Amino acid sequence: MGDFEKFYNKALEFLSYRPRSEKEVRDKLKTKKVELEVIDRIISKLKEKKFINDEEFTKGWTESRLRFKPRSVRLIKLELKQKGIDPETINNLQLTIDNDLESARKLVEKKIGRLEGLPKQEIYQKLGRYLASKGFDWDTIKKSIDAVLDKGV
Repeated sequence: MGDFEKFYNKALEFLSYRPRSEKEVRDKLKTKKVELEVIDRIISKLKEKKFINDEEFTKGWTESRLRFKPRSVRLIKLELKQKGIDPETINNLQLTIDNDLESARKLVEKKIGRLEGLPKQEIYQKLGRYLASKGFDWDTIKKSIDAVLDKGV
């Protein structure tokens, strides 16, 4: 088996765990000391077979983050940039402030039960730090905490 087939199969194995961006696959192959020409051929074939598609990866990653691991739109965009997604694709995402508020509110609802009995000021501080660590801005943090506390969750 030649280098191309061997490393093409390695790339397929890498893709079998979860969808990957083109940059992630390139970086993985580089760690295996694969020649750049071979990497280009592998990437080309993976794109041709639709195993790699950065636009689809971006949509899937974003939906997954918003649904299962809520974090701010800003942080999601940063993650996509780190995964090698081009700025134009990232900017074309239909993410809004509403996504941020909804994600932050979900996190507050999930976390607030553990904070029962604490003074309101301490609840604000703990939730504020937690949401800030997830990349939310202070306006979104305040609105989401207020919404949940006003609702009495």
